This record gives sequence, structure tokens and C-alpha cells, in this order.
Amino acid sequence: MTGRPLALVVEDSADQAALLKRYLDREGFDVFVAADAESAIAAFATISPVVAVLDLLLPGISGAELARLIRVRLPDCFLIVSSVLDVADYPDADAALPKPIIGADLRALLRDVTR
Repeated sequence: MTGRPLALVVEDSADQAALLKRYLDREGFDVFVAADAESAIAAFATISPVVAVLDLLLPGISGAELARLIRVRLPDCFLIVSSVLDVADYPDADAALPKPIIGADLRALLRDVTR
């Protein structure tokens, strides 16, 4: 355990997951990466992320459904949704991060996260 806050990234694109992990690490987070919603849900019993960044277009359980589950199971987690979809189509979240992801945009959103 490093003492750094934990970020959950749920992203099925390995490149996007690696990019988010790199950005979050630079901002002082340990990062747990899940390639799908099912893997993220399975980890809920053992992780306590302060922030979650999730893609809406996931295989299996959708990102929108995962966002609802995060709200219920991890109510104090700052939820950021990301997608190529129009922001108007995003589910309720604390913040939106449209793709392509830019580090400065994520950094600005993380200012609102209690660490």
C-alpha cells in the first residue's frame, strides 16, 4: 500500500487504459484497471477508489449500468464518464470526459476530487 488515493479505470481499449493510468499516476493516484464492468464489479469488495473513470461503451454490462452500480456501491467515489458519444447521452456523473482524452482536461476534473 502506497498511501496514495486509488483510482478505478474501466476501459476496454488497452491503449486508452494505459493513457488514463499514466495520467492518473502523474496526478498522485494508484490505479486499478479493469477491462470490463464485470471485472470492476468483482473488485468492489477489495478496493475503495476515490475516483472512477469509466468508458460507456464496454462489452457485456454497459458503462451506463456500471455508473449506476458505482453510485449505489461506492457512493463517495467521484465518477467520471468517458466516451466518444455525445455528452448529452452520458448518464448522471460527477464529470464528463469526452474522447479523445486530453491530460489537461482530466487534471482539471481531478481538482474537484477529495483525496
